[in-house]
Amino acid sequence: MATLEFQQTLPAVIEVVQRTGVLISSESARPGGPRGSGDKADVDIVIEVLLRKELLEIVSADWWGEETPHSLTGKALCWVVDPNDGTSDFLSGLKGSAISVGLLQNGQPVLGVVYAPVTPHGIPDCIAWAVGMDHLVRNGQPVVVDLSNQELSGESKVMVSAAADRKPEINRELCAPGHFDAMPSIAYRLARVAAGDGVCGVSLYSVSAHDVVAGHALLVGSKGVLIDENGLPIRYETDTQMARVSNRCFGGAASACLQLYKRDWNKVFA
Repeated sequence: MATLEFQQTLPAVIEVVQRTGVLISSESARPGGPRGSGDKADVDIVIEVLLRKELLEIVSADWWGEETPHSLTGKALCWVVDPNDGTSDFLSGLKGSAISVGLLQNGQPVLGVVYAPVTPHGIPDCIAWAVGMDHLVRNGQPVVVDLSNQELSGESKVMVSAAADRKPEINRELCAPGHFDAMPSIAYRLARVAAGDGVCGVSLYSVSAHDVVAGHALLVGSKGVLIDENGLPIRYETDTQMARVSNRCFGGAASACLQLYKRDWNKVFA
């Protein structure tokens, strides 16, 4: 596909993702809370089945999702989907899990949509981009962010997992001179950074392609980076890399990411 075709495809992908997100909203509002346990909600596979059908009708491609079987046949294009990133927090009643839909072309992120239907602010949040665009689209409005010239400072927010609230002193130390913002979903953390809400999004746990490809695409659209625990760019060139792209990841302004990945994050688990 040519660059213009990805841009023309984006509105249809956004529409599908937002429509499917109603299922998360409804499940979140269920009396007794959402159904499921551990890191699996009952609604997750329902969402992915619907997304798989509709996205493959929009663009015929390979498939890498979290809940349904992978289909890697060697096509240049591959949909990479997490139907509800942040499921365990979602099941615990926290707000901010997100549908993450990315598209790879020859291993490079060329389109991303991250949609959090239920947020702490009470307003759904959809952030999207496709290759060739000079801006992101957030809830229908253009957003221009240039992460290439941003640095970690006293005004910065570093997006970390919801568990950070249980160890605030350690997380304040690790994110200094910035401030930590604890929230579910690495996909949504990366998306918010790309949209200008923070300087870096962090995951201290191993991530698969479905967790980060959409957020990675959004970072590309904001001139940001996504690196692993060794400071190396994250790649999606093999099945093994798709299954486990990194043990930790840092996405956002290059300067901030390169500072943060070197810090002793093992303190969080002590």
